[in-house]
Amino acid sequence: MTTKCILFDLDGTLVDTAPDLGAALNSLLIEDGRKPLDAEVMRPYSSQGSRGLLRLGYGINQEDSGYTEMRERYLKVYAENLCNDSVVFEGINELLLELDTLGIAWGVVTNKPSNLANPLMDQLTFATPPACIIGADQVPKPKPDPAALELACELTGFHAENCIYVGDARRDIVAGCRAGMRTVAVTYGYIQKGDFPDQWGADRIINQPSEILDCLIAEAA
Repeated sequence: MTTKCILFDLDGTLVDTAPDLGAALNSLLIEDGRKPLDAEVMRPYSSQGSRGLLRLGYGINQEDSGYTEMRERYLKVYAENLCNDSVVFEGINELLLELDTLGIAWGVVTNKPSNLANPLMDQLTFATPPACIIGADQVPKPKPDPAALELACELTGFHAENCIYVGDARRDIVAGCRAGMRTVAVTYGYIQKGDFPDQWGADRIINQPSEILDCLIAEAA
């Protein structure tokens, strides 16, 4: 199968957003008279966005009363400080240049809502432009449902069998498999204690972005 497009999860795969996601949580905690959390404590939860961070900081879940209001407060603070310290992961831009040389497109499929994902992408510098940016609000169900990846194929014109989906969470790999794509799990992202990427069913596990090129080399062999 010839790869024509590589799709990336956003938080923890393409961009290190943990500093700003965590800072928004600490802002709320301080405002509420609570002790802020260490960045390294919050980092593994960043892949889960507001849901995971609010559970960590406040011990509340989506089913709890007050969750919706708390989430709205969190997202407001985060949206106002979207890209203070977030950075593209080391090696990503070099990878994108190589993909461009090979004639391979790239895009983003994230569970982040579009009103956060698009401005974040706009504020960062990428070596080449993405073919698509798909947010969770563009489909009926977020990952692990495959709908967002299927939409990416529809918008870019690439078939699923010609795409690779790269992510740092089990839901990414499950979504990619359900969409009929090959999948790559990354270990440099927000891996929580108790996560075992080798049990997610990914076609390949990598420790740094450049290793994606090894997938393409193996494909050509």
